Amino acid sequence: MAGPMKTPFSEPIPSARPLPEPVLDEDHKSKYDILLKLVKSWKEIPSESGKGGPVTEDDIFWLTRECLLRYLRATKWNVVESEKRLLKTLSWRRDFGVDNITADSMSVENETGKQILLGYDNHARPCYYLFPKNQNTTASQSQAEHVVFMIERGIDLMGPGQETLMIVVDFNIDRRKIPSIGQSKLILDIIQNHYPERLGMGFVLNAPWAVTAFFKIMSPFMDPFTRNKLNFSGDLKSFVPREQLYKEFMGELDFQYDHNVYWPYLNKLCEERRTQRRERWIQAGKMYGERETYLKGDGPSVGQ
Repeated sequence: MAGPMKTPFSEPIPSARPLPEPVLDEDHKSKYDILLKLVKSWKEIPSESGKGGPVTEDDIFWLTRECLLRYLRATKWNVVESEKRLLKTLSWRRDFGVDNITADSMSVENETGKQILLGYDNHARPCYYLFPKNQNTTASQSQAEHVVFMIERGIDLMGPGQETLMIVVDFNIDRRKIPSIGQSKLILDIIQNHYPERLGMGFVLNAPWAVTAFFKIMSPFMDPFTRNKLNFSGDLKSFVPREQLYKEFMGELDFQYDHNVYWPYLNKLCEERRTQRRERWIQAGKMYGERETYLKGDGPSVGQ
């Protein structure tokens, strides 16, 4: 008899399909074209830490068609604000060192399985679980880097037509393991400001009063998109196929976190996908505003 599963899923179940891409009207298309032209005119990326400099291939690769559209939607199609936010995020990515965070440097943070990417929901969103009860380090820059690293890996796991994550935070813990308010606010700010339109659904389960109070206090400062996607109760089996859902959440999946198995498997899978997407981008001419569907192997390049 087979034992518990110890590796992440590489694909959603066949019946899981991303929600249809929003249809752009003529005004939206015009604003996208304007923003794309502005982005192409950039010569340098500013930085407060001295890491600014000329626009790099990494920057251009990141500036996909869907990326620009996410920022436009997040600013209610305000081109000026979208450009500001895109520049701010690229500056933050350099200052924070997003592309320099490695699996090896984050390994100790995830030794206890406190954050896991496992399975896909009914709309083919990667499921990102956070278990504060498994906290094994103190509040630090490394903890924030860990969250960013896992979000980036969740993006790697997104298939064609998918742009969002399902995030589940299970606060089934004692008071000593509740994340600090400062750390929670930092992480919330990062997600809101630098990963706009990336939250498909969010569940905060078994939240103690301190966590509930924190979200109530923060609610006026949260963007409506993020706030409206958060749920403080819910039956996960209504949103995630049972065969890819933890037994703890009434699913059928017998999963056991084994760091020595899960961690290298996840990072090898994600690295392979990043490499494939980068190679496709290079083959198509290193285009600004490249289509993510093309990069993921489904559909033509924006230049075709």
